[in-house]
Amino acid sequence: MDTQARGGKIGPTAEGNARARLWGPYLSERQWGTVREDYSPGGDAWSYFPHDHARSRAYRWGEDGLGGICDEKQRLCLALALWNGHDPILKERAFGLTNGEGNHGEDVKEYYFYLDSTPSHSYLRYLYKYPQAAYPYEDLLAVNRERGRQEFEYELLDTGIFDDDAYFDVTVEYAKADHDDILMRITVENRGPREAALHVLPTLWFRNTWSWQDQRADEAKPRLWAVDSPSRTSGVRVDHPELGSYDLRCEGAPRVLFTENETDNERLFGVASASPYVKDGIGRYIVDGDATAVNPAREGTKAAAHYSLVVAPGGSETLRLRLGPAGGKLSVGRGFESVFKQRIAEADAFYRELTPPRASKDEARVLRQAVAGLLWSKQYYAFDLETWLAEHDLSPWSMPRPGIRNREWFHMVNDDIVSMPDKWEYPWYAAWDLAFHTVAFSVVDLDFAKQQLELLLRDSYLHPNGQIPAYEWNFSDVNPPVHAWAAYFVYMMEERTTGQGDHAFLERAFQKLLTNFTWWVNRKDPSGRNVFQGGFLGLDNIGVFDRSAPLPTGGTLEQADGTAWMALYCQSMLQIALELVKHNESYEEMVLKFVEHYLWIAASMDRVGDLGDELWDEEDGFFYDVLRLPDGEAVRLKVRSMVGLLPLCASTVFQPEELARLSGLGERLQRFAARHPSLSVTLTAAQAGKAGGPRLLSVLDEKKLVRVLGHVLSEDEFLSPYGIRALSRHHAEHPYTFWVQGQEFGVGYLPAESDSGMFGGNSNWRGPVWLPMNTLLIRALLNLYSFYGDEFTVECPTGSGVRKNLYEVAEDISARLTRIFLRDEDGHRPVYGGQAKFRDDPHWRDLISFYEYFHGDNGAGLGASHQTGWTGLIAPLMQLFGRMGPDDFRSGTARRQSR
Repeated sequence: MDTQARGGKIGPTAEGNARARLWGPYLSERQWGTVREDYSPGGDAWSYFPHDHARSRAYRWGEDGLGGICDEKQRLCLALALWNGHDPILKERAFGLTNGEGNHGEDVKEYYFYLDSTPSHSYLRYLYKYPQAAYPYEDLLAVNRERGRQEFEYELLDTGIFDDDAYFDVTVEYAKADHDDILMRITVENRGPREAALHVLPTLWFRNTWSWQDQRADEAKPRLWAVDSPSRTSGVRVDHPELGSYDLRCEGAPRVLFTENETDNERLFGVASASPYVKDGIGRYIVDGDATAVNPAREGTKAAAHYSLVVAPGGSETLRLRLGPAGGKLSVGRGFESVFKQRIAEADAFYRELTPPRASKDEARVLRQAVAGLLWSKQYYAFDLETWLAEHDLSPWSMPRPGIRNREWFHMVNDDIVSMPDKWEYPWYAAWDLAFHTVAFSVVDLDFAKQQLELLLRDSYLHPNGQIPAYEWNFSDVNPPVHAWAAYFVYMMEERTTGQGDHAFLERAFQKLLTNFTWWVNRKDPSGRNVFQGGFLGLDNIGVFDRSAPLPTGGTLEQADGTAWMALYCQSMLQIALELVKHNESYEEMVLKFVEHYLWIAASMDRVGDLGDELWDEEDGFFYDVLRLPDGEAVRLKVRSMVGLLPLCASTVFQPEELARLSGLGERLQRFAARHPSLSVTLTAAQAGKAGGPRLLSVLDEKKLVRVLGHVLSEDEFLSPYGIRALSRHHAEHPYTFWVQGQEFGVGYLPAESDSGMFGGNSNWRGPVWLPMNTLLIRALLNLYSFYGDEFTVECPTGSGVRKNLYEVAEDISARLTRIFLRDEDGHRPVYGGQAKFRDDPHWRDLISFYEYFHGDNGAGLGASHQTGWTGLIAPLMQLFGRMGPDDFRSGTARRQSR
């Protein structure tokens, strides 16, 4: 299936060719408004570098563009620019609202879709829908500013700009002839009823690395210049001191416009620019007709091939370009289409193999676009914190200064390809998001999954104290510790796929995770009682209070989710240690360590007796956070939320053959029980099961499991037609309230966007469905099924009289999640809510976005519209239940995968 080329194999996976991924979709959708680009005194990143500056101001740390690619260090970028003859600016990047402009926070206001990619990016396809009328920038800003949190967002479709189909479908495709030989094909289709003009400007430019103080004195500035080309083509020569020399060939001999990727100081700040040719020069030439804005010498650091098209109604035009090594025979004619044909055929074969045989055509489409979105969400991420902080006049010995973020992270140097949550709304990595991404990546690219997990554990990321960086707005914040679970999952996935797990990878990860586990124990258990805190822990607005701020009551919050996360962390580290002890007996001590640590944590959540200051509430049959007041009094905050379901996720099964090799385990557990009789309930639960059979570590015994599942599977509480809600629907009619010094705090069920700005504008766990948490619940149910078997059943839905075993419950939840993206009997995909355009129009109805979260009652997509990172988890779920059944779990084949 792969083909041989100068650099080796360049097929879908390009196994054995380390250079095959030199180029990829590593360009961000948004660099403006990020913390990296913020040099304001007060830390207002959105205002310091707004969208209005982006076309004129050189970035310090990265680049952005439409449907673009770049090399692995983002030295050279290639992307799309467009002008419809009416817009006030050249369309070079996606537009959206900042956190303060949107009534539900930051929000991209464009329609673009990642339609195809292979793991090696040997083939890529991207679609952008561009209106033929002037883009309604001001209308989107004005209307959204006027709307409150209780109202819907005002979207681009709502402006009416697509009503008569007067728009272009602009498809950008890339195919690799070799690791450094990239073909670009742009297809413009006029969907409107009238002939329409469009300026298309494929743009090539260097990331600006020469305008900053850290540039080496001997480093040459890169350069682009026009070169003679064969007939009917235009040419650009690329010379970069690190990347080398390339040529860009452009079919049709368009005029190539040149300028510099440098700041237009005159426009922005009213002072002279370093050069008469600046970053927005090409836009000024095209939009304003300013012939002096581009360099007549035809050289610079930014260049665009200018195609002026007139497209008939229903017609299309195709443009061909090729970027490859200088001096080579880079044809955009003969052989060009055959490369595309071959790469597309290879991609089709790759996805046929990936797709379960029982999948429908629509399911196959959803799976392919989910994986494509995941692969397109890779981004080159550069952030040297010591340099950045020095540019903010801070040193490691400076006193803290308000508005300057991340001053504790001087050691950090990020210079890598990283999987992003969403390259517009979240164009920066988030630690726990990335762990879930690796689980999704394990379906298509195990090497990249492992590399991403190890990335966060490198000494240039991991803090010397053991903390994993959270996200760039606050690296010192706390994300849930899911990385050990993800590392073990990826390891077992590779063992199942190839027959051999990467033991060296697992051992490296374990050693680094030990330091992180110690950080958690030392920093997040302030009372030393194995009851953990951690702030918002990624669950944003689900609590009564902002859990990242001092409590209005004083005291501390003992978190059911923080403690459950640590129980799962112990179980995952125990699983890894059991795997490592096969090769090294010294890890037996680590096995025993994590068994005991888990037992202490589990016991802290539900001590012997019915106590008012523990996380388990016997009356309700649910786990709650406990507010510990300054005088020592404890109050349960009775919010039925995902916080109380996370203890269910800490359920892991261990096979007898895994435990048999540990000669000292039984004796040690007996001594432990004798010394700590108060933990006997927990210890008994850990050893439950048939003699010689599997052993279960779970915070919930069978009785508690039935009670919690009664809540989970109730359609009046957590069970939605589209998965498990983050908050019980019970709180729609019964909001939880808590009074402090005459002030009311509360939580009510909100199935869609949040009405609270407690933690960001669009952060919301108060009712919607989230793929990552549903995935962890499914994982727990499959583990519990492998332990309890077919005999253990529960009502699903609660009160229906229909009883299902836990495999069937897991399968049911997965089917509900998948239903979000599939056409229903009316041809409508729930993900798009009530938008008729996506339901009825043949040019829209098969384009799928993978949102951050989903409406708890109707499945509509909410939040970030391209968060395919963790929403890409739908792909491994479709694979798992499409290829395996309960018999596989009973035999152990899939049980190991579900871990």
